[in-house]
Amino acid sequence: MRASDRAYRALREDIVAGRLLPGTVLGEVEQSQRLGISRTPLREALSRLTADGLTAPHNGRGVVVTSISPETVTELFELRQALECKAAALAATRGEPELFAGLRRDFEQAADLIVQETGLDPSRSGYYALVARLDEAIDTAAANTYLAQALANVRLHLARVRRLAKDNPERLLATAGEHATIAAAIASRDPALASAATSVHLHKSLEHFLAAVGPPV
Repeated sequence: MRASDRAYRALREDIVAGRLLPGTVLGEVEQSQRLGISRTPLREALSRLTADGLTAPHNGRGVVVTSISPETVTELFELRQALECKAAALAATRGEPELFAGLRRDFEQAADLIVQETGLDPSRSGYYALVARLDEAIDTAAANTYLAQALANVRLHLARVRRLAKDNPERLLATAGEHATIAAAIASRDPALASAATSVHLHKSLEHFLAAVGPPV
């Protein structure tokens, strides 16, 4: 792997995981020393992070990690609404019903992943892996490269928002039911229902996130 790729992945993970907080300045000298690479590949990595929207230029001293405001969350969900509803509708038209029927059953049994993992795995990695499986299945079934690329960037930012909102077991149990409904609609090959179920899920998720970070000004 190229040095610039390694640096990009390491910095992106640090930002998404919250180890590099919003407002943190990523200076070229400091970060090249920390990551053990020269400044040329680091500049390339920082440019990619800025293109992703995770950082922004900062007074000629490298870049700064972007903030997450209520306005940012609202704009993100406006885009997410358009992309995910379309992806779900396409998946209902083009996907394999058996695959999504299986995912529906998995989400109907997801309470154990949400509640019982709390003591063993506070990050609830099992549940989020299940969510990622549904996302991947929808992306694959939708069979639209440009749509999948746009969704990948949106989900990158959503991972940061999720950390701010923090896990709420009651909300996660509700999302499991919402995801089960989406999977069931796709399995039934009903694009209108799949889009509507996705829209309801996103509306409730936005309400939850805004309750955590505050309403837009």
